[in-house]
Amino acid sequence: MLTEDGKHLYVSWDEYHLLIERLALKVHASGWQFDQILCLARGGMRPGDVLSRVFDKPLGIMSTSSYRAEAGTIQGRLDMAKYITLPKGELAGRILLVDDLADSGVTLRAVVERLRSMPAITELRSAVIWTKGVSSYTPDYYVELLPTSPWIHQPFEEYDELRPDGLARKFAI
Repeated sequence: MLTEDGKHLYVSWDEYHLLIERLALKVHASGWQFDQILCLARGGMRPGDVLSRVFDKPLGIMSTSSYRAEAGTIQGRLDMAKYITLPKGELAGRILLVDDLADSGVTLRAVVERLRSMPAITELRSAVIWTKGVSSYTPDYYVELLPTSPWIHQPFEEYDELRPDGLARKFAI
């Protein structure tokens, strides 16, 4: 649900999963055939996992991080993993790059530039759930364009502050 002022988007688990399924349908409707999926950790892990299962394609993981200050709301330096984790072989052929959103576009643009420099990758397309209006990078596939560029409150954020002792209290262990 988008707030009236357009500054916040609140997403439930059910909405989140439906959006991932809509993303899968958009990729499928394009007719593009790909060999592997590479998701960006952490935000792209859930969408990447679902797409990997739906398309029955191997899933690779690349860790990136750029949100550092003010509870993750201020973007800082982009950290990009040196290595990409794959179940076997190398990242090669036609690759679908998956993340949860194109926020500023900095992370996606940097990762795309790095991947395009890899000779084993013959084609690269990107897919996200949300693209914000302020993004400097527009993915090939996205479900929702958010012109007001709201802060997206995703359902798994409840775990950002939860620690094992909080879980123990929840279950009265």
